[in-house]
Amino acid sequence: METTFDFLSKQAKSTPPSLIRAILKAMQDDEIISFAGGMPNPISFPEKELTDSMQRVVKDYGSKVFQYSITAGLPQLREYIAERYNKKYNLDINAENIIITTGSQQAVDLIAKVTIDKGDEVLIEKPGYLGAIQAFSQYQPNFNPVTLENDGINTKELKRVLQKKKIKLGYIVPNFQNPTGVSYSAKKRKELFELVQEHNFLLIEDDPYGELRFEGEALPYAAGGKTTNSILLGSFSKTITPGFRLGYMITKNDKLRLAVNTAKEAADLHSNIFAQYVIWDYLINNDFDAHIQKIRNLYQEQCSAMINAIKEFFPNGIEHTTPQGGMFLWVTLPQGMSSMKLFEEAIKRKVAFVPGDPFYVNERNVNALRLNYTNASPETIKIGIERLGALLKEVC
Repeated sequence: METTFDFLSKQAKSTPPSLIRAILKAMQDDEIISFAGGMPNPISFPEKELTDSMQRVVKDYGSKVFQYSITAGLPQLREYIAERYNKKYNLDINAENIIITTGSQQAVDLIAKVTIDKGDEVLIEKPGYLGAIQAFSQYQPNFNPVTLENDGINTKELKRVLQKKKIKLGYIVPNFQNPTGVSYSAKKRKELFELVQEHNFLLIEDDPYGELRFEGEALPYAAGGKTTNSILLGSFSKTITPGFRLGYMITKNDKLRLAVNTAKEAADLHSNIFAQYVIWDYLINNDFDAHIQKIRNLYQEQCSAMINAIKEFFPNGIEHTTPQGGMFLWVTLPQGMSSMKLFEEAIKRKVAFVPGDPFYVNERNVNALRLNYTNASPETIKIGIERLGALLKEVC
């Protein structure tokens, strides 16, 4: 028996559906070469080492790895994260500043849940990470997108926004941003830090790709780990395995951390403790940096293959970013061309990408698209880009 009663809350209705999932569903064809997903290359997963760790933690810790645990996460894993960040980024954090989450995506949602009231002013990049846009949308803020340039957010535009609006929360991806692949320069990071201090808003720096730098020099975070109005997010999904869904939140703001801890306890009690033990065991028994270097080498080869193919097959007048790491690059089409409409034609040519629309709050038929280069071989990349290039030459 059908009913006309609407059970959904206003909050649920305010959350936009995932266009990416709709796109992935539309391309259930083995012949399609996909640059649409944001997936690490499976050949980078340390399967043997993780298998060894699984066997070892069961043998060494027995029922502990199968029992309920504390919400903040395995203390030994949090201590490892703190030590690594202190050594690599010259921070001064400890295990108490860290909460293990079910992927960094859960951290984004939990932070939004405990900080955003309806109508609050939220700052995001333009274009911005669609997962953050979705998570924030549930809590009905006012979005303030600020243009992302080739070296980070446009700080002049940001200053104008901060003068007009009382921003409560800001969200950026400082390294190899999703969707553009852009990284923030040292100058932009310094300017952003000064603005965070001056206007006292909470800044989230989401850094799932920072370890994947294959060119250039790693830079300090803008505010992450330095101030109490900052949050730093990280993940093991891009460096070890996405299937374990383990990320983490770092903040020196005890009040905020306790609120997130309470929200997480209500959501899932704690993240998978068996996976936490396995990751920790893997980290202390293997050369993690050597493993990461293999991923960097792999992704640099794949990124170069895509850029070289773009230069060979794309028509003139089409621009692209040149990432120094991470998993994505951003293609800008001629003005007036819709990447959504192009996507429909591309599927017919057996090649897929993500149109630009879901990375914006209120813009449609955007003339840009995201390409992922990490989940295809250089040979497959060349074939896929050739197909896309042939289509672009026709429509241009």
